[in-house]
Amino acid sequence: MPMHVIVDGYNVLGTRGQVGPDSERAREQLVHELMNYRQHKGHAVTVVFDGWRQGLASERREHRTGVEVIYSKRGEQADQVIQRLAAEFGASCAVVTSDQEIQRRVKAHEAVIISASEFEVRLRERSVVNRSAGYLGKDAEDEERPKRNPEKKGNARKLPKALRRKNRQLRGF
Repeated sequence: MPMHVIVDGYNVLGTRGQVGPDSERAREQLVHELMNYRQHKGHAVTVVFDGWRQGLASERREHRTGVEVIYSKRGEQADQVIQRLAAEFGASCAVVTSDQEIQRRVKAHEAVIISASEFEVRLRERSVVNRSAGYLGKDAEDEERPKRNPEKKGNARKLPKALRRKNRQLRGF
């Protein structure tokens, strides 16, 4: 089922270490990768960048091959735009950010939360798959399992309930 993916642009670029004076090229590269992701997965994608310090007086929106790019208006942070979009889409959206404050606020709207580094791994896997069709990447179920207390009862091979729920939500990504 297609979802709406809302990406905190500078947060993902920060994970890559690409925030700085030459961030224009890095932004364009991220938007291009998100276009490829959207074509492959079919999810609607919105990427939000900060414009609150030197942006325009009004919010600027661009549409590029199915990806909506939003620059927040001067005086408004991208965090506020992301929270507003999460409230609008509710449980039918996924928010990509590592910002704990945003995660806490969008959780209230039942949005799926994906950390920027986790999404970055998924983007990298997707670009590797696009280059070589024979690549077999790790699935969410193959991830390392957390250590369990030896006194705990129950199936030791079963992931904790919270991780199982998150894996179910992320299965489409």
